[in-house]
Amino acid sequence: MKVLGIDLGGTNVSMGVVDDTGKIVARLTIETRVIDGFESVVKRISEASSKLIESVGGVEGIGIGSPGSIDHKRGVVRFSPNFPDWIDVPLAPELEKRLGVKVVLENDANAFVVGEKWFGSGKGYTDIIGITLGTGVGGGVISNGQLLRGSTGIGAELGHVVVEPNGYLCGCGNHGCLETIASATGISRLAKEWKERYPKSNLSDFSAKSVMNAAQAEDPLGLKVLDRVSSALGIAIGNLIHIFNPQLIVIGGGVSRAGKVLLSAVKQRTRENVMRSFWGTYKIVLSDLVDDAGIYGAASMGFEEINSPSLENDI
Repeated sequence: MKVLGIDLGGTNVSMGVVDDTGKIVARLTIETRVIDGFESVVKRISEASSKLIESVGGVEGIGIGSPGSIDHKRGVVRFSPNFPDWIDVPLAPELEKRLGVKVVLENDANAFVVGEKWFGSGKGYTDIIGITLGTGVGGGVISNGQLLRGSTGIGAELGHVVVEPNGYLCGCGNHGCLETIASATGISRLAKEWKERYPKSNLSDFSAKSVMNAAQAEDPLGLKVLDRVSSALGIAIGNLIHIFNPQLIVIGGGVSRAGKVLLSAVKQRTRENVMRSFWGTYKIVLSDLVDDAGIYGAASMGFEEINSPSLENDI
């Protein structure tokens, strides 16, 4: 069995055909070119998809992970900050019509946690929380084996859990969301704001990667930012543990490449924020899918559809 996974991003579209052993047997990346408009983007995705599908002798399904608010049942992108002109666009139906294969559309963070269940650290677990730390912060929740979508399909916006009331203004319009601190954008902003207070810091490049590398090297500014970021994540994850009682919390996205220095700090801060009765009931790990998490996540939605065609048990 093979499924095509399409990771739809604002800059690039990454595609990969994944077989049921978890191997990516063919892959391709094209520019998104959002400025060309929806019809043009769909046309180029379908053309590239056709090439990949033909190269492997066909697929049983297609999954797409897209940022933004998604109507999973209708296959519609309601709104996405990466695609400002895409309002209620029928992405899945349009691709189905062109490719003749069932297409399943899902929010990319939801797809991430399902991908972890199928191909990553979440194998064998029924209760998983996935958090993606990238330009923004996304999240997804699997409870009792089922993906939680909420009453209108747009639930589990974990990046907008408020961790600092009256904190930074978030793009969502609220203040103090996790995304304002633990995203790559938030990390960079914190380092720039505090650079004058740490004249002994060697940081000159304030990208999230450089800041986390500085923390690993025990640079004072890097350590200060890491403390703030891990504190925010510890509060958010602690709250999520109290609500969902997960077995596993998986952290992915570009910021997760910081590795052990981030994981260790988050584990400690989370422990400080959960009730004693929850100690030992959960594990926090970094995703080992990292660069291919988008493809695996998208493909996993296709596998879910094939294995549970109705998906009516999704919560």
